[in-house]
Amino acid sequence: MVQVLSSRVLLRPADPERSRRFYGETLGLAVYREFGTGPERGTVYFLGGGFLEVSGRSSDAPTPTLQLWLQVPDAARAHEELAGCGVEVLRPPVREPWGLIEMWIADPDGHRIVLTEVPADHPLRYRP
Repeated sequence: MVQVLSSRVLLRPADPERSRRFYGETLGLAVYREFGTGPERGTVYFLGGGFLEVSGRSSDAPTPTLQLWLQVPDAARAHEELAGCGVEVLRPPVREPWGLIEMWIADPDGHRIVLTEVPADHPLRYRP
């Protein structure tokens, strides 16, 4: 059995500096750690209960089979702020049939990110 002690999602962007501005400044993710030097240096961001590492470089197109899921306290406010910053909004906040409020954005390389709000009346808020 593999014992997992920590984990993170690795992102190889086309333009690392642009992606660091997006994740660090536009989304406001806090930096967990940085390593290396220069434009290829790595930056690891906190993602709530996980981590996102932006390092290296790739010219490959983003895969639609990998998406980021980020829980936010207020999807409508996130929509307003991110749209105001010029972030590509793929879909504004919508209450889904399963009760969560979800909006979709894209990072500078086109990686899809869902921002999810758990409403106060949703069962995920209650613990028996």
